[in-house]
Amino acid sequence: MLTAILKWSGKRPEQAGLAQGVTGSSHEPVVASKGLPKFLSALMQQPSPTLLDFGPVVGTNVEHFGDRLGCKLFIEDLLADIDRHSRAGTLDQLPGTFEKRFRHGDATVDGILCWDVFDFLDKTSAPILARQIVRMLKPGGIVMGFFCSIPVERAPFTKYEIVDDTSVRHRTHAGAGGPKRVLQNRDIIRMFEGLNVSDSFLLKGSTREMLLRRR
Repeated sequence: MLTAILKWSGKRPEQAGLAQGVTGSSHEPVVASKGLPKFLSALMQQPSPTLLDFGPVVGTNVEHFGDRLGCKLFIEDLLADIDRHSRAGTLDQLPGTFEKRFRHGDATVDGILCWDVFDFLDKTSAPILARQIVRMLKPGGIVMGFFCSIPVERAPFTKYEIVDDTSVRHRTHAGAGGPKRVLQNRDIIRMFEGLNVSDSFLLKGSTREMLLRRR
C-alpha cells in the first residue's frame, strides 16, 4: 500500500519526477463540473490547506492544485486497494483495510476528493470509509464525490483529469473495474453523519456531484 505525499514546491510535475497527465484524445470526454469550482473556492479560504485525493496520481491535477491552492496534497489511491482485493478475491477484507488505511489525525484535513470511489463499494465498505472521512475532516472542511444514479453491472475505473476550474476529462484507468452501485441521497446523508450536503448537481450521464461540509 503506497501513499504519495506531495507538498507543492513551485515545480511542475515533470520537474518533481511525477508522470504528467497525458493529453486526452477525442474519445475521452471533457465534462463540465458544477461542484469543482465550489470545492476549490472553499479551499481557497484556507491558508495552505491539506487535501486528500482518493484517485491515482495525475500530474496535471497536482499542478492545478498547486497553482490554485498552494496546498499540501496526499494521494490515497483507493482504486488500487479495491483492484487488489478484487483480483485476490478478498473484497471482504476491504473494510478492515479502510479502518487502518489513513494515518491522518482527527480533524486534520481541509478537503477530500472522493471522485467515484463510493460507486465501487459494497454496503459494508462504504460506511467504514465514510466514517474515516468524517473523522479526518476539519470543522468547515469540504468533501466532493461523484455518485451514479443508475446501477452498472460492470464498469471500468475512471481517472479524472482536471482541465480547468470548471471541467474534468474522464479517462479510462487501468484496473479490473467492477459493478457500480447506487446510493440514495438518504443513504449518503446517513453514512456521512456529522456532515451536511451543501450542494448536489445531477449531470449528464446520470452522475450526481455532491459537496458535503463539516459542521
